[in-house]
Amino acid sequence: MAGGLVKYRHLSRDSAHRQALLRNLVTSLVKHESIHTTWPKAKEAQRLAEKLITLAKRNNETSRRRATGILYEGDDES
Repeated sequence: MAGGLVKYRHLSRDSAHRQALLRNLVTSLVKHESIHTTWPKAKEAQRLAEKLITLAKRNNETSRRRATGILYEGDDES
């Protein structure tokens, strides 16, 4: 069926690469408060960032652990 509903954008990557890309984008967004990227990548990162914000609003241990699983933790301060 042509023109059907697309659940998410594949971004011409396999699933592991796509997940790593989106996690990097969202981590950079949280860290630097803005990012410069393409429109399709930004729309997919927005979906993940909104889920992260929803988890942060709950403010319990389970939500905190799930949010930590989305964000990359790094020691570099660049």
